[in-house]
Parts: sequence; C-alpha cells; structure tokens
Amino acid sequence: MTDPKLTADRSRRAEVWPLIHAERAALAADLADLTDEQWATPSLCTELTVREVLAHLTAGASLNSVHWLAGVIRCRFDFDRQVAMRLAEQLGATPAETLERFRRVVPSTTKPPLPPIAMLGETIVHGEDIRRPLGIRREYPIEVVTLVAEYYQGSDTVVVAKGRIGGLRLVANDGSFTTGSGQLVSGATLALVMAMTGRSTYCDDLEGDGVELLRGRRGMA
Repeated sequence: MTDPKLTADRSRRAEVWPLIHAERAALAADLADLTDEQWATPSLCTELTVREVLAHLTAGASLNSVHWLAGVIRCRFDFDRQVAMRLAEQLGATPAETLERFRRVVPSTTKPPLPPIAMLGETIVHGEDIRRPLGIRREYPIEVVTLVAEYYQGSDTVVVAKGRIGGLRLVANDGSFTTGSGQLVSGATLALVMAMTGRSTYCDDLEGDGVELLRGRRGMA
C-alpha cells in the first residue's frame, strides 16, 4: 500500500519542476542579446562574473548525486573547489557557448542531492545575481517567490538563510509571506529572499528597524 505522505511529497516535487524550467527559460531569454562587455560584468556573487554564475547554474542542472559525490571526493571534500571545478567545465570557450550550454539544461530534472525547491531557489537567487548588475528586471510570479521565501526561512542548506534572519520579523508588502519575531524587516518578497540569502544590496529596498542588523549578517557562514 502506498504511503499517502510519500505520494504527496512526490506530487509537490513534480509541481516544482515546471517552475524551475520556466525560470531558466526566462533567464536565457533575458541574456540573449548581451554584449561581451556585459558578460564580463561582476555579479552579486563575490569574484564571479555574470557569465560564470550562468555556468554555475548549468553545472547544477547537469550534476546528479553520483557525479556530485565523485567530485566531492576528487576535491577532497573542499566544496568551494568542487563548485569552481564544475563551473569551469560548463563555461565554454565564448559567452555564446556559455549561454547555449545553459539553454540545453532548461528542461533538465538532473540535480545534486538537494530538494527541487532548493533548485528553484538557486535559479531565482542566481538569476538575480546576474540580472541586478545588468539592470534587468523580471516580474516574478508572486506565488513562486513566496514559495522560495517559505523554503529559505526554514533552511540553512546551501546558504545560511534561517540562521541569518534569527530575531527578525520579515513581512512581505506584495504577498502573503511573513516569518519570525523581533525587529521588523519589510519589503517586496524578492528583496526579502535576496537579503536572507546574503545579498546585502537588496537591503536598500527594505524598510524597518531590523534592516541594518540583517545587512550586517551578509557574511554569515
């Protein structure tokens, strides 16, 4: 007899993949006409260009659990080295090749040992790491960014988010998301997601007596 909880969990995972694919497709479309100079723009990820962040997203969509573990062992459990190695594998010789490799993984359901919701979060957060420095704006469906916000508020997987917002009350002014207690941080759901994942520049878009505390937690490990 099938466990109803297991069935429901599988159903939720299946529902997330179309959202991931839609966000990848939107990002690829936004980057279609970049100049070589724009591809070299520093992203919001420290020391990475927008082109390198896109290659990192391609790597994440190309790496299953077995290959991920093999890379971890090869890099002697140095996870930063593993990320750099996989990024280099997907960078390609030119920006056009970098973009083409990303386009190929738009429909992929391959992933490292992470839940699909984490992959959705990675796609949106790294998409903004690319878009914001380039001055590109995307109007995300509010239900999608709310789903990501709800995931990050209870997770420290991949990035510290739950720990970063301790003692703060986050309230979205464009949707239903709210979490925590303490000093107030309010603003758009996307800005809250980006700030809780350490992108302090988005604190400029937030209000409340807890904003500066959140900004100061940017470098939490």
